[in-house]
Amino acid sequence: MTTERENFGSRAAVIMAMAGSAIGLGNIWRFPYMVGEYGGAAFILVFILCSFVLSFPIFLSEAIVGRKTHSNAFGAMRQLAPKSVWTALGYLSVITPMIIVSYYSIVGGWSIEYFFKSFSLNFGEFRPTGWTTLVFNTIFLALSAGIVAFGVKAGIEKFNKISIPLLFVLIVLIMIYSLNMPGAEKGVEYLIKPDFSKLTGRTFAFALGQSFYSMSLGMGIVITYSSYVHKEENLVASGAGTVLAALLFSILAGFAIMPAVFSAGIVPSSGPGLVYQTLPYVFSRMGETSPIIGTAVAALFFFSVVVAAMTSSISLIEVGVAYLVEEKGIKRSLACLIVFAVAWLLGLASVFSIEVFGKVDAFSSNFMLTAGVMLVVLFVGWRMDKEDVRSELTNHGKVNNKVFGVFYFLVRFVAPITVLAIFISNLVL
Repeated sequence: MTTERENFGSRAAVIMAMAGSAIGLGNIWRFPYMVGEYGGAAFILVFILCSFVLSFPIFLSEAIVGRKTHSNAFGAMRQLAPKSVWTALGYLSVITPMIIVSYYSIVGGWSIEYFFKSFSLNFGEFRPTGWTTLVFNTIFLALSAGIVAFGVKAGIEKFNKISIPLLFVLIVLIMIYSLNMPGAEKGVEYLIKPDFSKLTGRTFAFALGQSFYSMSLGMGIVITYSSYVHKEENLVASGAGTVLAALLFSILAGFAIMPAVFSAGIVPSSGPGLVYQTLPYVFSRMGETSPIIGTAVAALFFFSVVVAAMTSSISLIEVGVAYLVEEKGIKRSLACLIVFAVAWLLGLASVFSIEVFGKVDAFSSNFMLTAGVMLVVLFVGWRMDKEDVRSELTNHGKVNNKVFGVFYFLVRFVAPITVLAIFISNLVL
């Protein structure tokens, strides 16, 4: 169905939107606890390597599909490979973000709850499930869907232009404070001194999975957002800006959180609740010395987590909304309401069971994202016409001609073999 489509207004807007999708709970919530569970500095090195060698060319592959078709994730595959098995990739690209946002919004809800609690510094015991979780999950989902309802420019672009610079300022301020806490040097050492004896197949598997998660790969987000990018835009330049922003923010988040973890004497491998178990304790200790400082730092931190969660959740929601608007002819406001309802219902089991939450997170990040990524690189590397791929990446030969050969080799050979190896390791490890 043909509809008038919006586009992002500039390269800065593209990078802010893409970075807004990439910079989220995957960086500020998930990255620190993954670092804690899978090897500290050694995990970080593997994560950086995966981001440049694999995730960047995969990001460009999804961007090529999106911008070439100027369509939603499903519509893109319908255009490029009509009535073929490749439409399965289109369906997967719409379903995966719905599943992810169903539990992602729960963490966003925790963040809103803790933001309000920070004003009294009375955090209490961390309770990740229950009726309170349902209430804040609902609030978070409703706010995210509301932003998407305003559209690409008035909603997504405007929100990210404000939130991304703000996020970097906030995380730097928190990092400075964290690094000056007693015992913080142990956290810094944990982040910068790799213990290569901890490198295992599981480390590589989860580092690559975290890289996919952090850069929003395999979710249909990059395809959808790239469909709003002008034909004149340099995909490599905007993609590189996104990758660097996501990497930088992840590292900053690690240095903001891990020194505080060690200062508090908390085990770094505490899992998904690391941020919500560790930092309230730290903030409460601050409050004993100076209630004003403790309250200010706590509110600042959890506000940043809320903003980070929101930038990613709106991109997850946009995938489903774009599908409903363009494929089903539904008005954007109603499409937002439908996606909200579907995500809310899908998340009910996770709201009341942390075991379900963990299983859904593991399955979506280690299997669904990996499957989506594998299909994308196979499609771009082996199914799409090589000259079409070249034309899109180089803007018809105007830019990026020297990097095309390297990109194409990575997409055709290195990425599929590596992703397959990781997928198999996820099954057996």
